[in-house]
This record gives sequence, C-alpha cells and structure tokens, in this order.
Amino acid sequence: MITKSKEIEERTIERVADAMCVAARTAPKAKGVDHLITMTVKGGVKNQLVDEMRNIARISGAQFFDRDATCIEKSALVVLLGQKVTPMGVPNCGYCGFENCTENIKENGLCAISIGDLGIAMGSAVSVAAYHHIDNRVMFSVGRAALNLDLFDEKIGIAYGIPLSVSGKSPFFDRG
Repeated sequence: MITKSKEIEERTIERVADAMCVAARTAPKAKGVDHLITMTVKGGVKNQLVDEMRNIARISGAQFFDRDATCIEKSALVVLLGQKVTPMGVPNCGYCGFENCTENIKENGLCAISIGDLGIAMGSAVSVAAYHHIDNRVMFSVGRAALNLDLFDEKIGIAYGIPLSVSGKSPFFDRG
C-alpha cells in the first residue's frame, strides 16, 4: 500500500485541527467556567467565509479582510474559536471599564476576563499546530466573517479564526 503526500497531509491537518479544538477546550478558564465554542470548517463553508471577508472589505474599505481572504483560499481548513462573553462576577475587577458586572450587563459591555479566556484558548490551540509544524495564523477577520454568517449555533460575542496550511511556503507569511 502506498499513501501519497496529499492524502497524508489532508488526514494530518484534520487530526491536528481536532487536537487544536481539544487543546482550546482544556485550556484554563476563569473560575472554571467554560463558554468556548469550537469548530472546523472547510469546503463550501470555508468559501462562504472567503466571500464574506471580501464583502466586508468592499463595504468597509478595510482591505486586510481581502488580503486575509486570499490566505483562507490557500488554506486546507479553518479552526474557529468563539466565546460567549459572559460577565464572570469577579469582585473589584473593572477590567471591562465598568464599576462592576451589573453595570457591564446594563450597558451591554464585554467582560475582559471572559475575552481573556478566549485568548488563552487560542494560545493553546496554535501551540498544537506549531508542535505539528502546521502553518497557521490567528485572524480576527475570519472570526468577524464567521459571526456575520451566524456559523455558531449559540450567541457568541467574539470569535477568531485560525487557518491551517501544509505547503512548501506558508501562505500567512509575506502577505503584502
């Protein structure tokens, strides 16, 4: 039996993406409360992300969305991490800019500690990709497009995408 490069790379990138989602899940969470949603997308859904990113670039003039869309086109798949941003009830925090969680909720603020949990989860996820030598890049633009497309089943306050690639040169480097 012979297994050729393309098949090996496709299988491996999917396994690594799954492991990234697991690493994000098991990353430490404030007060042990988990509000993380993970998923992987490829094929037609990945193409929808590309189209939405280009639409955002066209409407907003923020051309980095178009640049990042080109990176997504070159990617095998995208890991999406979303966070249900819920005030954590940490006394004397104020990192959100409000006096307390009650005021944050009243003003529709975003809990900085909850958002920090997403950052820690992303770090855990990309460490798995790096360990397996899978090219990757954390992208706000992909998360924004995923939120616009309602890809998450639950109400997510913030999301990021991590496209993955196996190629001779990373499509996420020298993006111009």
